[in-house]
Amino acid sequence: MSDHVIVVMPAYNAASTLERTLSRLPPDCCDEVIVVDDASTDETSEIAARLPVTLVRHDDNGGYGANQKTCYREALARGADYVVMVHADDQYDARLVPATVEILRLDILDLVLGNRIRTRKEALSGGMPRLKYAANRGLTIFENVLTGQNLGEWHSGYRAYRRELLETIPFERNSDDFVFDSQLLLQAVHFGFRLGDIPMPVHYFDEASSISFGRAGRYAMETLLSLGSWYCHRLGLQRSALFEPRSPDPRPADPAR
Repeated sequence: MSDHVIVVMPAYNAASTLERTLSRLPPDCCDEVIVVDDASTDETSEIAARLPVTLVRHDDNGGYGANQKTCYREALARGADYVVMVHADDQYDARLVPATVEILRLDILDLVLGNRIRTRKEALSGGMPRLKYAANRGLTIFENVLTGQNLGEWHSGYRAYRRELLETIPFERNSDDFVFDSQLLLQAVHFGFRLGDIPMPVHYFDEASSISFGRAGRYAMETLLSLGSWYCHRLGLQRSALFEPRSPDPRPADPAR
């Protein structure tokens, strides 16, 4: 039986970019595309409804993390062996899906990220704001040192997973906000999965979604708090349900822990 590949696209107000993002997917690179519309106020759902995708719509805006939770639940329920997340805003190059899946299929890694920072020149010439570049590099270096990883960046929105990883880590306990991404990577490290990355072209433009500097600052602080929580849990100083086994499943943790 062949492997089942599902691409998930978290979407919010992506009416102007969704169709273009989908067009970049190479033919036959996946078995299904799931678009999860987080209660957009534009025509995202209407456009998705006429495209060859499975549309899931939230009645209320739950946040970026909540959107991903729905993405992964739906992909697992549909029998995905490999799940690739591609943002619907066309910021990440969907042409890399086949190469990414092949890395997973060859059992080289369990989680693959798109690394937009191969060189400083490429990142900045691709439109990444200098302050965000500096924050990304600083956080990534600190996270690599503390966790023993060697990722090019910890803050990429392009990610691909083996099914076993998503079935193991308790991602449902994570925050519904942007720090979900950092918490998931820390969980993957904690449970012993193999993380790595693939070069990803930088593509910042006006229509691409981007959080404000205020939200970015909050995300950075919550990332550091999550890192501290993981480190204390690892040392046995303070337990966090984010890093406890998924089964038996205790009551959901407070995302702020």
